[in-house]
Amino acid sequence: MSSSQPPRHGPATRAIHAQRQRDAFGSPHMPIYDTTTFAYPDTAALREVTEGRRRAPLYTRYGQNPTLYALEETLAALEQAESAWAFCSGMAAISALLLTHGRRGIVCLGEVYGGTMSLLERHLPGLGIDTHCLLEGHDAEALERYLVAGAGLVYLETPTNPRLQLIDVAAVAEQAHRHGALVAVDGTFATPINQNPLALGADLVVHSATKYLGGHGDLTAGAVMGSAEVLSPMWAWRQSLGTALSPQTAALLSRSLRTLALRVQRHSASAQTIAEALANHPALARVLYPGLPSHPGHALACRQMSGFGGMLGIELAGGGEAAARVADRLALFALAPSLGGAESLVTQPCTTSHADLSPRERARRGIGDNLLRLSIGLEEVEDLLADLRQALDPEPAG
Repeated sequence: MSSSQPPRHGPATRAIHAQRQRDAFGSPHMPIYDTTTFAYPDTAALREVTEGRRRAPLYTRYGQNPTLYALEETLAALEQAESAWAFCSGMAAISALLLTHGRRGIVCLGEVYGGTMSLLERHLPGLGIDTHCLLEGHDAEALERYLVAGAGLVYLETPTNPRLQLIDVAAVAEQAHRHGALVAVDGTFATPINQNPLALGADLVVHSATKYLGGHGDLTAGAVMGSAEVLSPMWAWRQSLGTALSPQTAALLSRSLRTLALRVQRHSASAQTIAEALANHPALARVLYPGLPSHPGHALACRQMSGFGGMLGIELAGGGEAAARVADRLALFALAPSLGGAESLVTQPCTTSHADLSPRERARRGIGDNLLRLSIGLEEVEDLLADLRQALDPEPAG
């Protein structure tokens, strides 16, 4: 899983050329090894693999499959990481990360995906894992208290889901490392094209590969990247819980990664255009997008991101009912959860990604019922703008 690409190669090149493994016939892309188990000529050769002295295919449920190995090389290269593990979903990847490295206590900074929050607040404490959630992002004073008390993992998203807040990865990493704690960043919204948390000082980066990495709405997967030393303990959770990615999905994801850079550039450019066009729309109380100078995290985004991404939020001036009406009137934006695909999507977080949180908890986090989260797809940006404007404009008096 070690990346062999020199630093001068950009992400698009790494996505295409990272796979060093070739099949027996020299295919430039690893084929699907739809194989449960792999045979060995003798016990000595088998023990080399089972005892960890040689990395080779053995048992697909453990992730020991050539198709997965090839995918993980590309995933590692995209984040300029030493290693990567592929999982059957983003939550499987997040769960393995938190179960492995959260035993000393977890501090979660800022907003996170609703499923992650549910895991942190409802399930991990029952396993004896202390979790602490700080709503203010990098609240350095509060974070310091938990680090001094012995917390071993700081977990964050940037940009956050769904309000697109920014957290300074380098500052958090510097503070956490002074106390011997690890830092893990969910980079799903940014993608490896727009942000590389490991280069900013983080120890681990996790992605829901279902989203931009897959990019076509036809697969479910997750990934964690980092050093071999930090990642290796996670293998036991993937093995025991059976959460390795299937070879078929791994091949599909490998295909998608080859166009990741082009897709993300288009998503980002269209989202910027739409955010600027809607910034002063009278039906909106606010447009949330890191690429707008009015965004409170704009300066930080300019420092730690190379692009601002394809996600934006709009808060309706008329409240939750107005937001639902706008979502229902949209024609090109499908009313559906998920994000990062070729098609544009709209969700009202209070009914989808953050529906598991109580209304009081959502309000505490600033996630109002009037918020719509837009995943800007690959359609013509003029068509998307026209659709948004017809949905936002008041209906003519009749």
